[in-house]
Amino acid sequence: MRHSVDGRKFGRNTSHRVAMFKNMANSVILEEQVVTSVEKAKEVRRVVDRLITLAKKGNDASRRLAFDRTRNNEVVKKLFTVLADRYKARNGGYTRVLKLVDRRWGDAAEMAVLQLVDRAELKRGKQAKAPKTEAEAGAAAPVSQDPLARVRKMFAGKSRASAGKSEAPLKASKAPKATKTAKAPARKGSTGDK
Repeated sequence: MRHSVDGRKFGRNTSHRVAMFKNMANSVILEEQVVTSVEKAKEVRRVVDRLITLAKKGNDASRRLAFDRTRNNEVVKKLFTVLADRYKARNGGYTRVLKLVDRRWGDAAEMAVLQLVDRAELKRGKQAKAPKTEAEAGAAAPVSQDPLARVRKMFAGKSRASAGKSEAPLKASKAPKATKTAKAPARKGSTGDK
């Protein structure tokens, strides 16, 4: 029976499991979002929430303890500056697990996104261009950018027409004039060497 046994094992020994949680927690804190399996996301969520709660205390002892648990100065700095300020009014629940529709290719594991709540959304779409003035629009119109200009520059002078013209004289100059020499036909039954 598994009474009072807390946490998933993930088929790893203790040191491997602790190192995995430490690395994933560091990634979540730095990137503010990570894609992993649902089970790992639920376990790492506990580690990240405890680190943020520790950072909200803000004293030197908690800073040392956070470094001991993360072993990364960048993570500790972000915890105690950015994240502590962001979550000072929130009492827990700093992360969320959002399940993804697609499963992982190798083992068909359920995938999820583990992310920090109240994070700044990244603008990933195309940005709207500012309207140009008439002078800029008139100056920019005659100049058209060739999308293949770089490729054409690489192969400048190596077009098919010029390649065909340059190869023909080379073939003629390199090939010596062939003289026809008649060889005597081989006799039947003779091997040549005896």
